[in-house]
Amino acid sequence: MSAAWLDLTRRRIPNWLCGLTAIAGLAVAGMLGGFGGLGSHALHMIFALLGGMGLFALGGFGGGDAKFYAAAASWFGLGQSVLLLICVALSGLLLLIGWVGYRRVRGLPLRRTKDAPFDGLPYGVAIAAGAIAASLI
Repeated sequence: MSAAWLDLTRRRIPNWLCGLTAIAGLAVAGMLGGFGGLGSHALHMIFALLGGMGLFALGGFGGGDAKFYAAAASWFGLGQSVLLLICVALSGLLLLIGWVGYRRVRGLPLRRTKDAPFDGLPYGVAIAAGAIAASLI
């Protein structure tokens, strides 16, 4: 939730918060699932980070979003990767619909400009909401 709030208000997700989230997820996985659980969660985190960095390189994702998604993935085993991805994507779609509607009503541009770099979609909100939804399923 902290990462979502920081992304919404500052458009930044601190590295220390992503790191703490990842360490906590892996620690819980290790305690509950032993080395097998830890390995599954760690692999999911690595694959999520690689995918996020790929999207970042293509300009489709922020660097903080990529790291935060990987940190959230550390809380889910490899077998739950599709569930997390779908929940985050659906949360992102709902966020996008609300964000576009809000910006249209306010007469604001839909794209980030040099004059207003703060206006990007705060996708950390969708990552947090999707991770919470996936954990409840």
